Amino acid sequence: MVQAKTWILTKHFDGFPKDSDFELKVEELPALKDGEVLLEAVFLSVDPYMRPFSRVRMNEGDVMIGTQVAKVIQSNNPAFPVGSHVVGRCGWRSHTVCDGVGLVPIMPEWPQDVSLSLALGAIGMPGLTALYGIEEILGLQKGETLLVNAAAGAVGSVVGQIAKIKGCKVVGSAGTDAKVAFLKELGFDEAFNYKTVGSMEEALKKASPDGYDCFFENVGGLSSSVALQQMKNFGRIAVCGAISTYNDSTPQTGPFPHLTMIFKQLKMEGFMQSRWEHKNPESLKRLMGWLKEGKLQCREHITKGFEKMPAAFMGILQGENVGKAIVAV
Repeated sequence: MVQAKTWILTKHFDGFPKDSDFELKVEELPALKDGEVLLEAVFLSVDPYMRPFSRVRMNEGDVMIGTQVAKVIQSNNPAFPVGSHVVGRCGWRSHTVCDGVGLVPIMPEWPQDVSLSLALGAIGMPGLTALYGIEEILGLQKGETLLVNAAAGAVGSVVGQIAKIKGCKVVGSAGTDAKVAFLKELGFDEAFNYKTVGSMEEALKKASPDGYDCFFENVGGLSSSVALQQMKNFGRIAVCGAISTYNDSTPQTGPFPHLTMIFKQLKMEGFMQSRWEHKNPESLKRLMGWLKEGKLQCREHITKGFEKMPAAFMGILQGENVGKAIVAV
């Protein structure tokens, strides 16, 4: 019998998550039936979306939601041979028995010298989010100016790089000087530390005096209201996240953007990358192609040890990570 370690949500988060909201449990896994596989987690993803989604997609006592790269260690399913690797929404589990539904095999042409952890980052959900936000929502065109916040994170750092590949001016905001330096390494035209600038409005004006054609929104809250004021007429906003609001016990209020949106005739749309799942195989090949060409750089913030899942998760909500946060088992 194989034992699986699992992290349980013992209590729905009230404000910022606490250690006491999680419990590490051990369970005995059943023997495999026909068509089933046994997976062993290799890399697990921690992502900001887990904070709001836990409230609407989970009950207290459930295994925490999440995606992992896992190795097939036993198989009664010919589609998933022993030794192969898959991406699966198995949650915070060290081992999983499943029937293969929803598992995505790692692309066969995955280079030997590229870590499989990138299948949870730039060559995975965050990379797809960046790509679809830019192409499907914003329709970003060569020569336009793009603003992205939380720009040193898993999604934002890819957003900026894809925009540069497309021949655009890119302005990024981040929360530490080290992150700003990272953005400069990635080729961002302008980057600033929103925590230390005297005025967000002045920083945005200085970075792009003519305003912004497109805004890739990851943060929400007051800073976004300031950013909307700097949009050009007919500007487009892709709403991907609102991390500044995720841990609020009391919802933030105003200022409200409606008049700005009317006067500037702005277009704002929220999205999730799963809308274009049918495009994923080709999109992942495009992302991998940019990586191999040296046009896409990937920074990872790796925490070692399954027992550190809650700490790694809380760390991203405090902005500790540069690039994609990963837990290596």
